[in-house]
Amino acid sequence: MPEVVIFDYGVGNLLSLKTALEKAGLTASIATTAQDLAKADAIALPGVGSFTAASSKLDAVKEILQTKIQEGTPLLGICLGLQLFFESSQEGPGDGLALFKGKNMQLPNTVKVPHMGWNTLNILKPNELFEDIAEGTYVYFVHSLYPVPKDKKIVCATTEYGTTFTSAVASKNIYGTQFHPEKSGDVGLKILKNFVKTVVK
Repeated sequence: MPEVVIFDYGVGNLLSLKTALEKAGLTASIATTAQDLAKADAIALPGVGSFTAASSKLDAVKEILQTKIQEGTPLLGICLGLQLFFESSQEGPGDGLALFKGKNMQLPNTVKVPHMGWNTLNILKPNELFEDIAEGTYVYFVHSLYPVPKDKKIVCATTEYGTTFTSAVASKNIYGTQFHPEKSGDVGLKILKNFVKTVVK
């Protein structure tokens, strides 16, 4: 069975994501080193912690991450994990992975922040992650920031909350969700199973 390595920024409980990925059909392990990432069949960047703390932890493994991505290893970023695909964040200092040009912005103060709870997906274009996922499907969010990609072609779903924000991106072997699939019930499990299909092609 292929192995997905969940990178641990050292800031939280990753068990729910590990359990969900295993339920979706992968062997999952939690790792902190470049050596662990080097042997991964897929990599997940979880949605726990702050941009500044996580970006400093990623510095040590940035090179191997970029190599794995160039080799075609599927990468899934969830919440903060998605935000780390970009260059910077209003949350604080630190450099993201810069896989895509863009930055992370604070949600407007016209709505309650953090955005916490169920909300709908406006699916802009079909991709592997959203196979058999219906337009308007509810998924679970917990976040205060959202990514603003310069290249709008990578945006595959948006959501409304005080503004229209990017809630999912996809480009080649890179997938990211601002929502938490591991907290989104059967729909989230289906999305993770779709990610698994990209690993076992």
